[in-house]
Amino acid sequence: MPPSCFDSGHARADIEPMSLPPGFLDELRSRVSLSQVVGRKVTWDMRKSNMAKGDWWAPCPFHQEKSASFHVDDRKGFYYCFGCHAKGDAVSFLKENDNLSFMEAVEALAREAGMQMPARDPQAAQKADRRTQLAEVMEEAVKWFRLQLKTSAAAEARAYLEKRRLSPAAQDRWEIGFAPDQRQALFHALVQKGIAPDLIVDSGLCAKPDDGGAPYDRFRGRIIFPIRDGRGRAISLGGRSMDPNARAKYLNGPETELFDKGRNLFNHGPAREAAGKGLPLIVAEGYMDVIALSEAGFRAAVAPLGTAVTEDQLRLMWRISDEPVIALDGDAAGIRAALRVIDLALPLLEAGKALRFAVLPQGQDPDDLIKAQGAPAMQKVLDEAQPMVNLLWRRETEGKVFDSPERKAALDKRLRAALSKIADPSIRGHYGEDIKTLRQQLFGREAKPFREWVPRQPGAGGGRFAPPRPVSPMPSTRASLLAQAGGPEEALREAVILATLMTHPRLIARFESALDRCEFTGPGHARLRDLLLIHADADDPRAILAEQRPEAVETIFAHPHVRNAPAILHPDDTEKAEFAVAQDLFLLTTERGRLREIEDAAQDIEGVADEGLTWRLRKATEARAEAQRGPQDKTGDSIIAANGVALDKDELEQSRRVFDSIRFDKGGNRP
Repeated sequence: MPPSCFDSGHARADIEPMSLPPGFLDELRSRVSLSQVVGRKVTWDMRKSNMAKGDWWAPCPFHQEKSASFHVDDRKGFYYCFGCHAKGDAVSFLKENDNLSFMEAVEALAREAGMQMPARDPQAAQKADRRTQLAEVMEEAVKWFRLQLKTSAAAEARAYLEKRRLSPAAQDRWEIGFAPDQRQALFHALVQKGIAPDLIVDSGLCAKPDDGGAPYDRFRGRIIFPIRDGRGRAISLGGRSMDPNARAKYLNGPETELFDKGRNLFNHGPAREAAGKGLPLIVAEGYMDVIALSEAGFRAAVAPLGTAVTEDQLRLMWRISDEPVIALDGDAAGIRAALRVIDLALPLLEAGKALRFAVLPQGQDPDDLIKAQGAPAMQKVLDEAQPMVNLLWRRETEGKVFDSPERKAALDKRLRAALSKIADPSIRGHYGEDIKTLRQQLFGREAKPFREWVPRQPGAGGGRFAPPRPVSPMPSTRASLLAQAGGPEEALREAVILATLMTHPRLIARFESALDRCEFTGPGHARLRDLLLIHADADDPRAILAEQRPEAVETIFAHPHVRNAPAILHPDDTEKAEFAVAQDLFLLTTERGRLREIEDAAQDIEGVADEGLTWRLRKATEARAEAQRGPQDKTGDSIIAANGVALDKDELEQSRRVFDSIRFDKGGNRP
């Protein structure tokens, strides 16, 4: 199997579509009988149909039914299903039933009608003729290779195919051939048929030596697999060597006027037709995997052609199916190579276009699994296919240890860099939500500031942080000023922080770690904080957040304190905004640390207390006083809140009176 089939590659620009002259489609429709086109795909109900009037009825080919509700009006050239309401003409029928593009459907009908597709100019017509000649040369080569498979020289190749459980009928279906191990066998055979040597070389079947000698066969001693484009034309060949010491086990033809590795897929046409009938598109690594899948009933199977998956191939897959399934070989190398397609796919994601990944058992590819356990085992793997976000998470976390804040921060940075590649803001937001859930599963709940360190029992060694306690007050202190303090004020402070960062997006990276650690409890604030971190590199994160969470953003900016905050009123003053965010984050952290100390003290008051309690209450009071003073500038003077939110000094005096009212005797008991 060719290695690194899923390595990221470079895409080429799309070929300019051919324009059709006026009247061409009308002429085409007049020459083609719609009933003949449809009749190849359905069984007419002759009791209901009236051939003389061009009135045909059949069970609909687009949905499962037994009654004949699909009507074709041959005179008008239109069809309509009274069940699923499908309607159209011959072009739309081929598009829907055979899963073709518009131009491919037109070309197919033009061939059937004997009409020449219009060329854009004389040079384009000459090029089209040249490509037709090369395709004819390739077809002659396919026929010759198939004949060689039946010769005595191909005995080893036939034994190999039999070992891979490919019956003669299957070999015929896939047009498998054999290239004898001779330098010019194919070249002489094609020349004897009257084919010019330059066409043989230009098709990629033979190559010219550097010394200018006679052309030699590219494929020698190999089993041959024809490669066809979406229209069924033979455009190149793939060959598996029978020599175990060959430099390349698999060899594809070179790039030619007919063949572009990065713009084609093995088994493209049949897979497209099968996917159009509802089968899942499976992307495997090599020819034998595709053949094994198709023979087992998974007929919508394709493979890249021994090269890196390109943007063109990925878009081609999405034209076939909205959600291709990437089948990964169950070894480390296969998974690593396949996961590289994530970086290629992330910028191209859009609503309704996705990838899923089916991971096979260790050391097995689809061909191995089907041979060992049958089609049901493969179906089970496909049913368990994972969305791409899971594989992205696995790529960034598997085999890594996150036992320090620095390593966790590095993971967050890599994930944000990956998500920033997603152009669609809605998809980017949903990826962020899933990544956050996976992160919580890995690390557990986020650590709260000022958690208590609990030593282990003597001899056990080490210690641990106590589980975070809820911030809500105990019943005995629920009605106190201490328990009620800070709720609405904290939510407002959070709103000012979020609004400031949306107005000054360059500050998001500056406060990334602090924002990630800080607990946002206001309505919808935590989600907005997460989205800001995800879209830290965006030019206008406010617009993105307004699109994803319009009500939450509108609520924040509707508050007068937010609108009148200096950092919002002066969007060009980044220095003032930076100080405002720093101060508000400091105040939030200090206040919540104080509340946790109060909660711990309230729990201790319910039971036995000692002098340690009074020390902890004193520290909580000092923390509150520090919060009121705010960060100090270089002169040591206290700085007034930059966001316009006033601090309640009466609350501090109230807390001191409460603390001072608590007295303990020498035994630590309350009188």
